Amino acid sequence: MFAQIKRLGADSLLYAFMNVGTKVIAFIMLPIYTNFLPPAQYGVLGVIDNWTSMLSFLIIFGTDSALAFYYFETKDKDKRLEYVRNVMYFRLFIVAVFALLVIIAGPWISQLLFKNPGYVRLLYISIGVLILDTVYVVVLMVLRFDFKTKTVVIYTVGKMLLVAVLSYVFLKYFVQSPEGILIGRIISSLIIFLMMFAISREYLVPKINFTSLKEIIKYAAPLVPASLAFWVIANASVFFLQSFHSLKEVGIYNAATRLATVITLLTSGVQMAWRPYSMSIKDKENSPDLFAKIYLGLLLIGIFGIMGIATIMPYIIGILGKEYYEAYQYVALISASSFLNFYYLIISSGLFFTKKTTTISVTFGIVAVINTILNIVLIPQFSIWGAVAAYLIAYMIAVVFIFKQSQKVYYVPVSFTKMIFLFVNMIAAVIFINFVQEHELSFLYVLLAWLYLMVIVAISRIDKDFRRKASKEILN
Repeated sequence: MFAQIKRLGADSLLYAFMNVGTKVIAFIMLPIYTNFLPPAQYGVLGVIDNWTSMLSFLIIFGTDSALAFYYFETKDKDKRLEYVRNVMYFRLFIVAVFALLVIIAGPWISQLLFKNPGYVRLLYISIGVLILDTVYVVVLMVLRFDFKTKTVVIYTVGKMLLVAVLSYVFLKYFVQSPEGILIGRIISSLIIFLMMFAISREYLVPKINFTSLKEIIKYAAPLVPASLAFWVIANASVFFLQSFHSLKEVGIYNAATRLATVITLLTSGVQMAWRPYSMSIKDKENSPDLFAKIYLGLLLIGIFGIMGIATIMPYIIGILGKEYYEAYQYVALISASSFLNFYYLIISSGLFFTKKTTTISVTFGIVAVINTILNIVLIPQFSIWGAVAAYLIAYMIAVVFIFKQSQKVYYVPVSFTKMIFLFVNMIAAVIFINFVQEHELSFLYVLLAWLYLMVIVAISRIDKDFRRKASKEILN
């Protein structure tokens, strides 16, 4: 068992290093962007990012999970290459359709998104980035499956650094608007595409096997509604904020969301390593015992990470500029939602192992409807707080249901009641910290919230779960 944990840990550490690098770059660039762009203009960038995020979900079409499954199901190198090419050209076909739509109806789409047809150039650039990044993402996915972690890290950090430098150059010296940032992105994507061409060349050979493609789509299709639901839950609030309030609120919410991604410093390394790792050991006899410890360990890391974010945020929010100061109060709870977005991928492993992915789509479809209703009800009255509440409640509902369904098909011996108990008490402690900070009370009250959470962890006796030994160790 230790050897398996060591392998996950090693890959996770490299991916964590990668994400620390990219997130540090992103955090450095965030105050640069916010000091160049007022909240309304930063809100425009937020709308564009949410638009491209929606298209990305549709382009992926669940084929990431499908490729992971079939890639590890076969040991035949040619068959694996066939699956990769099928996924590559399927995605390129989808993005080409979107590109054609933007060319034909760009001004109308701009009017729909911004109530102004003048932003159509941003749509053109964003589609160009998507086309180039489609190849980039597939190649990096295969490198992950082949456990070529160092190569993935180099390309990912390199691209992020290139985007940051070029976006800053164009924003400062040429175009003082969101367009300057997007120009930096598309030039960076083109450079990385050319650098990766030697690796991607064999995947771009136009050989499509429709039988294999059908297998992939059959596996992936049930995940598409889930992808759309993810987008609704994570991004629809931006459009409701714009509709019920203004782009200024969108900009502040977008800034808080960007800061909230600090939680991914703790989770994204594991997220990238988890799928190939879990797939490779899923059939070993005592994998469920190992998974139980991983579930609880990641939950503890997330809980204390979110508490840390809540504690320090008022002291670092000033880097964004005075117009964004109020964003600090939303960051921790948005981080909690981001953590659940990661955590569901871990605790739903059984559904992926047994091809029961329809459950995920149905669940997130229902939760997306709930999220939309909550946005409509809460945002008009509570503005950004309404968006934050809708986001968090939606993911809490989804995680509870998905975990129970996953347990039915692949049982992991872990107490979900204990997990809920810990998470809910962490949310209560974060809300208390926000109250203390808003009313400028003594920092001792913040320390009291930390003490409370540590007592809760002690009461749960989670240490017993980590000490429990499996009857047999997982073979290397």
